[in-house]
Amino acid sequence: MLRSASPGRTSLRRPARAAGVLASAALLLPLLSAAPPAGAEAPRESALQGQFARAAARHGVPESVLLAVSYLQSRWDAHGGAPSVTGGYGPMHLTDAVTALTEAAPHHSEGEEDARGDSSRAVRSGAAAQVPAEESLSARLRTLERASALSGIPAEELRTRTAANIEGGAALLAAAQRESGLPASADPADWYGAVARYSGAEDSATATTYANDVFDVIRTGESRTTDSGQVVTLPAAPAVAPATGQVAALGLRRPATGPVECPRSVACEWIPAPYEEFGDGDYGNHDKANRPASQSIDYIVIHDTEATWDVTLKLVQDPTYVSWQYSLRSSDGHVAQHLPLKDVGWHAGNWFVNAKSVGLEHEGFLTAPDSWYTEAMYRSSARLVRHLAARYDIPIDRQHILGHDNVPGTVTSTIKGMHTDPGPYWDWAHYFRLLGRPITPSAGPDAGVVTIRPDFGAHRPVYTGCVTAGEACAPHGSGAVRLHTGPSADAPLVKDIGLRPGGQDSTTGVNDTGARASTGQSYAVAERLGDWTAIWYLGQKAWFHNPRQEPTAVNARGLVLTPREGLASVPVYGRAYPEAAAYPAGVPVQAVSPLPYQLLAGQRYVVGDRTPGEYYFAPVFDSSGHRVVRGQEEYYQIQFGHRVAFVKVADVRVSRA
Repeated sequence: MLRSASPGRTSLRRPARAAGVLASAALLLPLLSAAPPAGAEAPRESALQGQFARAAARHGVPESVLLAVSYLQSRWDAHGGAPSVTGGYGPMHLTDAVTALTEAAPHHSEGEEDARGDSSRAVRSGAAAQVPAEESLSARLRTLERASALSGIPAEELRTRTAANIEGGAALLAAAQRESGLPASADPADWYGAVARYSGAEDSATATTYANDVFDVIRTGESRTTDSGQVVTLPAAPAVAPATGQVAALGLRRPATGPVECPRSVACEWIPAPYEEFGDGDYGNHDKANRPASQSIDYIVIHDTEATWDVTLKLVQDPTYVSWQYSLRSSDGHVAQHLPLKDVGWHAGNWFVNAKSVGLEHEGFLTAPDSWYTEAMYRSSARLVRHLAARYDIPIDRQHILGHDNVPGTVTSTIKGMHTDPGPYWDWAHYFRLLGRPITPSAGPDAGVVTIRPDFGAHRPVYTGCVTAGEACAPHGSGAVRLHTGPSADAPLVKDIGLRPGGQDSTTGVNDTGARASTGQSYAVAERLGDWTAIWYLGQKAWFHNPRQEPTAVNARGLVLTPREGLASVPVYGRAYPEAAAYPAGVPVQAVSPLPYQLLAGQRYVVGDRTPGEYYFAPVFDSSGHRVVRGQEEYYQIQFGHRVAFVKVADVRVSRA
């Protein structure tokens, strides 16, 4: 969809805001499959359902409470015994983060990416950070140890056996109820305080938000087929009215509210990033600005931290490190805001994107090859993104809700160093359901555009290099499809000459984005042949397996562009900077430098925003001299490869696919 990036510029209209408000309101309820309607035949009890029932009875916990807590943590999935991104195991997310932390390094501390991404200034990368010692880990990251002591079940069984894990979680809930001085009531409403304590939150707002989510699940009910193929059902109990006042007796701190800019539906506190001058012209760790009056906010960038929550907070408060607007905690979805939204963080590795985006860092570890993210964090993140999208009129699509791995290198020399988080294991399909924009077909079988959407749980392409280079990662659901030079799994993967100037083939490496298309990304169709579909990608035809019976993409509508008549090819850019004539005296001209790719005649790419060239000049600590340079030259954003890119409006023509 075309969209104006500045006031007064014409664009195609987007649906009225009222529709988005209604969708957001509906999303306060759980979005996955609802409980069976009244009178419908209930599914036969699965072995997993029985395990919940027996553990609840043994420990005196209402079964609905046990089921709802587990749903909010894991959606009842066991993940084959693999830990979550914060070392949480099994349906009850019993945490043992020690193993996950042994080789962790914050993702801004790795690789060659300049987080600021402004080639007119010195590179600003993240400094190295120490992994915390085991004894310093929060109790929130060591609940498996306590569950073992309470239940008498060995730690290894709690990690690997689903029934044992559920038993351990029930023991923790029962202990939380006792510690609250309350009896083991059969009424779910009496367990609000215990649920809040189970969250592990250290502040009352987060504990309350977590407990509210659990009781929303109890009231509305849920039913789904888990990753082990078993149906689990929690019947709706709309009349449950929990004793919310119990949280006050838990003795939790109040979060530092400060000037937070968060929706009421998330627990949010203010932990500011520093703006400090070092001398010799250097300063950190962000830039003052006046958005959206100075520049529109067009993007939300999704990251993961590769660090624990505690380390993440220490780093963002370090003036020598880099910065982003929000951090989100995995175990309970707690949010910390670090920058006013009007200011510019250094997080995406591309100054054009940084100047026009909000960065969200999600607590997580790609060093755990089969890691998974909690439902609590997905939900909290989705609420925050919906709030930001409504505030800044940002379309909820994959051209504006970007992964860090979708942000382009600014110039050829920066392509290799760009980061690859959140990676192929982030469930974009589920995330967009929570955002109220599920990825569904919008066109017929002969559509000129497809949107990638494999079944995340069932789609398990083999990746390598999670632990050791060349070795296969543990099997894991993925929202990404692999792209080949021909309609065959035996055909070589397509090349990315930006990543490999020598022309080598792309690889199956977990961090190799050269031949990968991810859920929600839309591409122009180049050809269809049997179970294979070809798209235009990085200046070439790229094939992915898309069988009719198990499709990995949906057909879609969209605008596409191609070189205008008379041009054999047009250059592609990693940033939309103004022409030289737009720069006033005293502001150095930034090169309009093309990337090494070519968009050739006859090829088509899906169109995103139309925007004037812009450059935010902010080279010094004193922000009084900062300037936004805006040119006459306009650009279209396009889905060019795994990352987005920009082309000049004057070079192309646009049509409906």
